[in-house]
Amino acid sequence: MNPSNLSPIVAGVWRMAEWNWTPQQRLRWIEQCLERGITSFDHADIYGGYTVEALFGQALALSPGLRHRMQLVTKCGIKLVHAQRPAHQVKSYDTSAAHVVASVDNSLRELGTDHLDLLLIHRPDTLMNPQELAQTFERLHRQGKVRSFGVSNHSVSQFALLHRQHPLVTNQIECSVLQMKALADGTLDQCLELGIRPMVWSPLGGGRLFTAQDEQASRVRAVLQKLAQEYRATPATMALAWLLRHPSRPIPITGSQRVQALDEAVAALSIGLSAEHWYELWQASMGHGVP
Repeated sequence: MNPSNLSPIVAGVWRMAEWNWTPQQRLRWIEQCLERGITSFDHADIYGGYTVEALFGQALALSPGLRHRMQLVTKCGIKLVHAQRPAHQVKSYDTSAAHVVASVDNSLRELGTDHLDLLLIHRPDTLMNPQELAQTFERLHRQGKVRSFGVSNHSVSQFALLHRQHPLVTNQIECSVLQMKALADGTLDQCLELGIRPMVWSPLGGGRLFTAQDEQASRVRAVLQKLAQEYRATPATMALAWLLRHPSRPIPITGSQRVQALDEAVAALSIGLSAEHWYELWQASMGHGVP
């Protein structure tokens, strides 16, 4: 699988445990995503204190035929100190073959599926052996357990180190009109060079875009509101349209349970933001004009 097989908007489920929904309510939310063309779902083994994959799997078990209509993404490599994992003595990262294979097997069991469409290494592991990890990827792929592989939160050099050993299909990164580091540190340049579409978490600044009172957020919010009137959209839609305007073709992850938020994200796919408006938002975020 390559990122073009993911839906252009991905549904993030990291807060699902906080929704306190029944399996039937969770299933209805999944159906509402699919109805809107949001067919990819972003997980991680640690979400909800190691509970979200099982919550999603319980809902999917109510309508197992939906599995062939979706792509399941999950992440591993972070070991949290948690009651669900009593063997973990200290928060750490682990990309050893034993840990990755065990994590994949557990995710398959919790999600109630026979394969993962995409597995990501959640955070850079300083002790990663790229050759060993590549061999682990190859074995999981050969066994039919994982169709493709990528990373999350990796720098340009960290991505390249592993990509040389095994082809990676994405780097899931933080990026928004409030957090533009990926524009300047070479991350999105690398994606363009390699023809890799980045997945993007926190595309609305983790809610800061609409709640923070600092100068940066206030400047950006004012421009978003102005552009929302011009494009006949909501400020959230315009913030996502700003992200989608980048030529690396980012894939935003929406983390909301609200159907309205799903609709606002999908609406951004139809916004053709001009270059001048893109730079107007860039300027509002940076607090100065282009050099």
